[in-house]
Amino acid sequence: MTTRYQMKEMPDLQGTGEPITYPKMVMTGQTGTRELAEYIAMTSGFSKGVTEGVICELGEALAHEMGMGRSVKIEGLGVFTPALSIYPDKEREQPQESSTKRNARSIYVSGVNFRTDKALIRETNHWCELERASWKPAHSSKKYTPEQRLALAHQYLDKHAFLTVSIYRQLTGLVRSTATVELRKWAHTPGSGIDTSGIGSHKVYVKRKESVIP
Repeated sequence: MTTRYQMKEMPDLQGTGEPITYPKMVMTGQTGTRELAEYIAMTSGFSKGVTEGVICELGEALAHEMGMGRSVKIEGLGVFTPALSIYPDKEREQPQESSTKRNARSIYVSGVNFRTDKALIRETNHWCELERASWKPAHSSKKYTPEQRLALAHQYLDKHAFLTVSIYRQLTGLVRSTATVELRKWAHTPGSGIDTSGIGSHKVYVKRKESVIP
């Protein structure tokens, strides 16, 4: 399966007058813990239940180790390091000796920094078969009426086997919640020509097969 990308335009911060473009991958969904466990179970000797349990426990183990003041390195994945911040309602500590010193109650873990292992980048590139997207993203849903958005969905399905919510967002400029509701509406509307396939996080939208009247 090919992975699509689009060329985006970067703001000309240097004032050269020359447009600067860069490639950006088109995200078509998000893989959750359950789907990840299913894939690992399918490609290894571990059961799905055990794999899902280990993945869930991994987060707690990471938090414990980082809370103890250690970074965590997972081979083939990367290094996790906790980041600290001062609470917004507290004044920042000044370098002068006479300034107020912040105690532990003023500081909290505000995030986790992640440095990717080069092996993960290489492996991702190995699985990635890139193809330029054949459509251009809409910058605003106001550009199209609902009927025009339905036509865009049909045009896409004329060339592709299925349509996801993420791709529909790219085509129409709708936010995710609105795109999801609208696609569901099309799927439940007789004569729209849109149907669904799959369930849950694997649900996609396809062209409806018209019944043949003998």
